[in-house]
Amino acid sequence: MIRWILIGVLSLGLVGTGVWGYMEHQEKNAILIQAENTYQRSFHELTYHMDLLNDQIGTALAMNSTERLSPQFVEIWRLTSEALSNVGQLPLGLLPFNKTEEFLSDIGDFTYRTAVRNLENSPLTEEETETLQELYIQSGDIKNELREVQHIALENNLRWMDVQVALANQDEQMDNTIIDGLKTVEKSVEEYTEGNTQSSIIGTSSKDHSYKYLTGKEISEQEAIDKSKKIFNVENDENITIAESGDGSDIPLYSISYNNDEKRGYMDMSKQGGYPLSLLVTRDIGENKISLNEGAENALDYLESFDLDNMSLIGSSEYNRVGVYSFLYTENDVRVYSDAVEVKVALDNGEILGLAANNYYMNHTDRDIPSPEISEEEAKKVVNPNVEIQEEFLAIIDNDLGEEVLTYEFLGTLDNDTYRIFINAMNGMEEKVEKLDGTEINYASNF
Repeated sequence: MIRWILIGVLSLGLVGTGVWGYMEHQEKNAILIQAENTYQRSFHELTYHMDLLNDQIGTALAMNSTERLSPQFVEIWRLTSEALSNVGQLPLGLLPFNKTEEFLSDIGDFTYRTAVRNLENSPLTEEETETLQELYIQSGDIKNELREVQHIALENNLRWMDVQVALANQDEQMDNTIIDGLKTVEKSVEEYTEGNTQSSIIGTSSKDHSYKYLTGKEISEQEAIDKSKKIFNVENDENITIAESGDGSDIPLYSISYNNDEKRGYMDMSKQGGYPLSLLVTRDIGENKISLNEGAENALDYLESFDLDNMSLIGSSEYNRVGVYSFLYTENDVRVYSDAVEVKVALDNGEILGLAANNYYMNHTDRDIPSPEISEEEAKKVVNPNVEIQEEFLAIIDNDLGEEVLTYEFLGTLDNDTYRIFINAMNGMEEKVEKLDGTEINYASNF
């Protein structure tokens, strides 16, 4: 009797396992089919958008009306955004496709910059027309190569899931037509880039994004540890660990951490000069013993200890007994928003708990600041008359095109809200309008 019961239980178990396995198999197939459909759709849309992109660039070359040219560039910019979105949905994580993405970004940047300016007063230059012609030729070649991959994939019923498997098994020799075709596309774009190292597309990926304000000799690990002891405000290095940055880092760095029962800290320090680029310290904060203003003085002294001079406080706030302070570099009474620094100060004893100085060291440089071409009163007339202006400054900001421009900065109120308004000091254009939260002014906190 027991034997038959065991047989029955085992049979039921086998049946249950079989049903579970079948359902798992069905679910897996459903997921694979959904992924395959997504990949197929993205690739065919990419090919379609590259077709349209090439056609629209060609149409722009044939236009002679500035009224029609601006919307045409907007359409080209939209298509590049769609194409970039398509690329991002393909299983290309293990296949370098960055040159093609850069090429699409370059087209988008160029057409956006051109579309937003007044082409009637500032028509296309000869150099820009040549750039457009080059983009037309290059986009045409990429379009044809994508079409060829599409034709082969459809004719041979190739699957994108096979691409993912092939990419995940790079050690195995696998013949995959789609991968070979996309590598051809990438190689073609790379050849365009190499043949035009000084890109005529202003403000694109060829722009220098290196840190401009790191000086001094390269420091050793031990020198970095000695500096970090002072910055972490500790007496020994028993709880300090240090590691060098990898190849993907923008600049050579030391990543330094500190950990004991009472305090934890982390810092990125540049090898060149030993500058702290970012710092974050966490510990229990006691009751306030210094004011927010006294904390600001501590923060300013701290910046000056690293030769960060001429810094102006533009905003402060308090969170959980910690003061957060935003500073801008100021030159000849002109505030430079690119050169921003933030500092966190514990309001129980004035200790520095945080620093975000990447923007400063990346952007700070000797600038030739021009004189305004319109007066402050003329700039005020551009501001909405319903805004009650409280303060005004001269400021350098990055506009929507990534260019540094000299502006008049107005802080004002409308109803119960506070706004920061930037008017171009050279041509009177309204560059930016920002709504501020309450009365505090914060600059893109990095904490």
